[in-house]
Amino acid sequence: MLKAAILIAEGTEEMEYTITWDTLTRAGVDCRSVCVSNYEHISISKPGLPELVKCSRGVLIRPDVFFSPEVVTPDKFNLLVIPGGAKGAERLSQSSHVQHAVRQFLEKDKYVGMICAGVLTALTSGLARQPLTSHPSVKAQLDNDFEYSEDPVVVSGKLVTSRGPGTTFLFALTLVELLCGKEKRAEVAGPMIFPPNTFA
Repeated sequence: MLKAAILIAEGTEEMEYTITWDTLTRAGVDCRSVCVSNYEHISISKPGLPELVKCSRGVLIRPDVFFSPEVVTPDKFNLLVIPGGAKGAERLSQSSHVQHAVRQFLEKDKYVGMICAGVLTALTSGLARQPLTSHPSVKAQLDNDFEYSEDPVVVSGKLVTSRGPGTTFLFALTLVELLCGKEKRAEVAGPMIFPPNTFA
């Protein structure tokens, strides 16, 4: 079974997190919610389940596990997803363990999805110059090091980037197509009842 690790931290954008999770789950992808704590040593060593994480607009989500370099590896997951949300994206993009995981997934030819301000992780992970997009609020930080695009979703090899809450369905359906094929994407999108002539 295909598996996805979807990262979450205090301040993660809940639409980008939940829509991606929901859409992938509809496609039969086994999703795991992985909490990156505010203190790096806690994310590695704290036992038990994470407590509720408060997202950017106040939605509370209980992750499945804490992040650790042993938990999130490309031999266990087919996809790593990094949502946005200003505060959450800062936490995720500044984590050296998350940066290592991004490089490791791409080196092992596994997909990495980043959306909104979460795309800053491409910069902090030291990824090579390539096409990407992000939320306009962080464009200036990415412009000089990448081939910046304002397309709603950009696929560059195994790196998939997108712009924000309003592009999350397209982002998630693109991930479904890459992992599961065009037929599965159409199968998932149909019952969602998108308006005619949209991206679905």
